[in-house]
Amino acid sequence: MKKIILSVAAIFAFGFANAQDKAASEGFAKGDVFISGSVGISSSKTGDSKENNLSFSPRAAYFVDDNIALGLAIGYETQKIDDGASATNTQTSFGAFGRYYVTPSSKFSLFAQLGVDITSNNSEFEVELDGTVNAVDTESKGFNIGFAPGFHYFVSDKFALETSIGVLGYSSDDNGGNGVDKTNTFDLGLDFSNVMFGLTYKF
Repeated sequence: MKKIILSVAAIFAFGFANAQDKAASEGFAKGDVFISGSVGISSSKTGDSKENNLSFSPRAAYFVDDNIALGLAIGYETQKIDDGASATNTQTSFGAFGRYYVTPSSKFSLFAQLGVDITSNNSEFEVELDGTVNAVDTESKGFNIGFAPGFHYFVSDKFALETSIGVLGYSSDDNGGNGVDKTNTFDLGLDFSNVMFGLTYKF
């Protein structure tokens, strides 16, 4: 199996680090605005089966206090699988979050984030029935509530590397409704699949 993972955030971060001079204004303070996000691209192949994944999650926040930031976030993630029959799963989200920072004026800042997202899931796949291939399209809606600690490391006065860990979360999906039972999930994630890396720019 071949697997290619492109860490766009890390490449950008180190490029900006070389281009920017360090300054005493590293860190956050009341009135600051930041934008951040992450991009993930992966591709894998096993025999004749192929899988491609793309994710994009920008966010922006404003510091209402030296230690508190409030913001908005959007997310997009798609997974395409081709193993003779094709399938595409797409998820979009829109939400709000709040962060509490410790030592926000330093080069290294810790934070705890609580966020709520409204999600929409769409799946398109092919089903063969009596020798005929039929396309099936399903859609569902739900929400996520998550707690994620993390940290920023400033590589210059404007740019910082961001890492967060989705430790505690709750989600609900209506599975398309129409009398179908909802799926409610409680998640406690402590492995590397719950670690997110990104890049932050401070205004």
